[in-house]
Amino acid sequence: MTVADSHRLTAGTGTRPGPRARVGVFGIGLDAYWPQFEGLKERIEGYQRRVEQRVGELGGDVVSAGLVDSAHAARQAGDRFAAEQVDLVLCHAVTYATSSTVLPVAQAAKAPVVLLGLQPTPTLDYANTDTGEWLANCAACCVPEIAGAFTRAGIPYDTVAGTIDDDERAWSRIAAWVRAAGVARSLRRSRIGFMGHVYPGMLDMYSDFTAVHAQTGAHVEVLEIDDLGARTADATDEEVAAKVAEIEAMFAFADPSADPIAGPIEPEQLDWSARVAVGLDRLVADFDLDALTYYYRGVEGNEAERLGAGVIVGNSLLTARGVPTAGEADLKTNLAQLILDRLGAGGSYTEYYALDFAEGFVLMGHDGPGHIAIAQEQPTLRSLKLYHGKSGAGLSVEFKVRYGPVTIVGCTQTAGGRLKLIVGEGESIPGDTFRIGNTNSRLRFPLSPGEFLERWCAEGPTHHVALGVGHVADEVRNVASLLGLDYAEVR
Repeated sequence: MTVADSHRLTAGTGTRPGPRARVGVFGIGLDAYWPQFEGLKERIEGYQRRVEQRVGELGGDVVSAGLVDSAHAARQAGDRFAAEQVDLVLCHAVTYATSSTVLPVAQAAKAPVVLLGLQPTPTLDYANTDTGEWLANCAACCVPEIAGAFTRAGIPYDTVAGTIDDDERAWSRIAAWVRAAGVARSLRRSRIGFMGHVYPGMLDMYSDFTAVHAQTGAHVEVLEIDDLGARTADATDEEVAAKVAEIEAMFAFADPSADPIAGPIEPEQLDWSARVAVGLDRLVADFDLDALTYYYRGVEGNEAERLGAGVIVGNSLLTARGVPTAGEADLKTNLAQLILDRLGAGGSYTEYYALDFAEGFVLMGHDGPGHIAIAQEQPTLRSLKLYHGKSGAGLSVEFKVRYGPVTIVGCTQTAGGRLKLIVGEGESIPGDTFRIGNTNSRLRFPLSPGEFLERWCAEGPTHHVALGVGHVADEVRNVASLLGLDYAEVR
């Protein structure tokens, strides 16, 4: 298990797993070898079966094309992968093969390809190895040839070299591709609710729905605040009571802090938050949503304002169940949250709060819902007499993200209209944070706070990010590659 894996969400914490990746796997060889070297083909087919078994254990649904040893067989393998709509192709270069036996597979499959140069052994008895034995171990021989052919053909690829067994480095890279392929498949089939409108004036967050459909395959379901209002009004007393019990079990109830806008939690506030949470559950079920982003201002205490002010608790519960929610109708950050959640890393709605130059960390958090499944301690409910910069008042969520490795993922849009993921890896560290009814955590990055922010801003971000646990930049980079999104990493 890698360090990143040890900090991912564990089973039962609520993350909603996406579809398993459909992974096309084929081995390659040269048909001229088989009559020349007895038993060579059978040995290579055995190595291939071991690789396929490992890929299945990593969570991929394997579509096997077996051993491809001619251009004709390559066409058949590519057609099969295309028919099965594989998300990823793994080409296991078991022995030497000409690049003409590989290129047709990639051309027909129309899926990203990872070239695997995996040897059956880490070393050889060189003085006593004959030609047949060498050919059974020369996994690296043709990989550069294939890479050169793919480059000239304009086919993107990655390469993983190592051994079939006992090679954590190689297999962790393959695992990252398999996980990323599952996330990409999930994203292409996701339904994201957009309720209300973007917070006025936040130009960085305005999103082109068509670009999201076109570049990720996700569907944006445009919702009205009335869709939530009708379902909240239909909540039964029994449903509300059950939701109150769920809230009481999940959250600690805070006394008012020193912040003058905080106050005691009133029974009416708890009842309203629970009632809206029931409405949110129904909204997600009725529209089959995988994620939700929202904002609605409302006026003078009307129903729309009360609904918009009452969603924080329910949306935090949804996020913990694998339906990530983002305030201020930030659709792009909601996509980043969805990616992190499906990687098992959480994905809490976050922004830059402050740079601490004395202790060398960045304070990051946000008002509104958070991914309470990745909280360091029991999340807290705090009653706020007003939401700063927003209409209404009510219960808000306060917690720190779990200590240890973390990854932040921003999703922005370039001047050319391309969606772009921006990623940074750091660490969540102990220490005092604000007690103002907001999520907020101390995050330390390899760069100084000032230099990190400068390099982050150089990538043209929005002011929000998704914050997840574990170091998962490799997987996010692979997701970007699989979806054809732009990618930048701040190191």
